[in-house]
Amino acid sequence: MRKLVVLTFVSLDGVMQAPGGKGEDPSGGFDLEGWTVPYFDEALGSEMGRQMERPFDLLLGRKTYEIFASYWPGQGSENPINKATKYVVTNHPVHTDWKETVRIGGDAAAEIRRLKQQEGPMLQVHGSSRLIQTLLANDLADELWLKIFPVTLSRGKRLFGAGAAPAAYTLTGSSVTPGGVIVASYRRDGEVRLGSF
Repeated sequence: MRKLVVLTFVSLDGVMQAPGGKGEDPSGGFDLEGWTVPYFDEALGSEMGRQMERPFDLLLGRKTYEIFASYWPGQGSENPINKATKYVVTNHPVHTDWKETVRIGGDAAAEIRRLKQQEGPMLQVHGSSRLIQTLLANDLADELWLKIFPVTLSRGKRLFGAGAAPAAYTLTGSSVTPGGVIVASYRRDGEVRLGSF
């Protein structure tokens, strides 16, 4: 069985939209694109490298796939993103020359469950805010590898949007970069446990 891991940059108030720069995703009038850039230091880059050094395939929404496909194919065949199989969740045709691309259409949750049952490396989800909502609503994410940035944005697409199912998680690792980014990994841990004081 394959583990499915969501890797995402998120603000203190839960926004994950367009962390990388101008033009990435201005949908909904979002005008704060590139909000991670001032905090991205060597320590965070090293952590990202560690998280991507083990074998993985990618599970991406169409918009994130198109952003990746416009950049990564020119970064060398030995780059782990180029070596990975790219599973793209969309009901639209995927037009690209990028190698190792597989379209997933139809009932996305059912298809992803089948994909997780197959043999193969972990599935990493980058960006893909709409896809993440489907994963969380259907309890398909095994781990969350978050980079929590010391900024509030007040608007934009959120990591835990409407429809995320109640779920408990266990913190499996954490660190803080010199720029103040909290790197935290969580593993899915059953149902929400209740109590009272």
